[in-house]
Amino acid sequence: MHMADALLSPIVAGAMYVASGTAAGTSVVKLKKDDEPSKLPTMAVASALVFAGQMINYTIPGTGSSGHLCGGMLLSALLGPYAGFLSMVVILTIQCLFFADGGLMALGANCWNMAFYGCFVGYFLIWRPILHSRWFSNMDSKAATRLKITIASVIGCILTLQLGAFSVVLETSLSGITELPFGAFMALMQPIHLAIGLVEGLITSAVLLYVFEARPELLQEVDAEEKGFQNKRSLKATLAVLAAVVVFVGGGLSLFASSNPDGLEWALFGNAESGYSENMALDEDDYGVSSDVADTAADIQEHTAFLPDYAFPDNDSSVGTTVSGIVGSLIVAVIAAGIAVLGGFFRKKQANA
Repeated sequence: MHMADALLSPIVAGAMYVASGTAAGTSVVKLKKDDEPSKLPTMAVASALVFAGQMINYTIPGTGSSGHLCGGMLLSALLGPYAGFLSMVVILTIQCLFFADGGLMALGANCWNMAFYGCFVGYFLIWRPILHSRWFSNMDSKAATRLKITIASVIGCILTLQLGAFSVVLETSLSGITELPFGAFMALMQPIHLAIGLVEGLITSAVLLYVFEARPELLQEVDAEEKGFQNKRSLKATLAVLAAVVVFVGGGLSLFASSNPDGLEWALFGNAESGYSENMALDEDDYGVSSDVADTAADIQEHTAFLPDYAFPDNDSSVGTTVSGIVGSLIVAVIAAGIAVLGGFFRKKQANA
């Protein structure tokens, strides 16, 4: 769902920068009050996990399209909405600047579409209410919590991807992209992202269920101590397993990612060369709107992206994908942790003398 600059007018792109910047500023203020130091290493590893996960496009059968993890629900369940949103901003910014994934002018819109809904709408309207609900109260509390985690993950991912997909349609419409009639574009974007969201929900629930079994105290809104849920692994061991998954996914599994276009690209350009529909049938080399702002953003991106499209420049070697997965995950982890340290987040409050 990474939008290119050609899909936005400068005015709409600027408005989305303001919206996402406001959400980021609010998150910084909220995190200043946080006093959970264990979130610092968790933020680094979880951010890297989402970066690596986004490199894996999974095929949506029968469509000629593919999808990939967004990660907002996953991060907010582990870190809370504010740390989760800032982590997503780091991920999307690194993808944009170093890997040319998503336009620089469109970065504010991408943060809103891919991060805001998952981290805030998904957390406050789906994750928290379901985890605190009385659902399955006749069951063992641990089994009930597993079911709640699964249901919240699936519903949350489906709903927030639907909102993100709708925002893409709305933003392009407001930008005056006449080649993309609102109704026709929405009729393509919503169903394909329904399928993508379902798969993401299952992936998210699998990761969160592992964390619940290993270290339930890491999950937001679970109340592990109150319910008597015991940690089976130390924090270091739990994060070490997740870090190993990052290396495996980013450095190895990414080589087997689907080559089909993702949901947004599929809606815009179709996949006729593989025997599927042309959909909106836009020309991949000439579509949307152009502007001086977009040209400047593209020039900056061209100079900062040292692994464009997750590959070595002018080299088709698969090693480039492996390097991109590992290096990108490491950069994201370091920057996410660095921002937390510089911002003074997650430090134990000192008692007043």
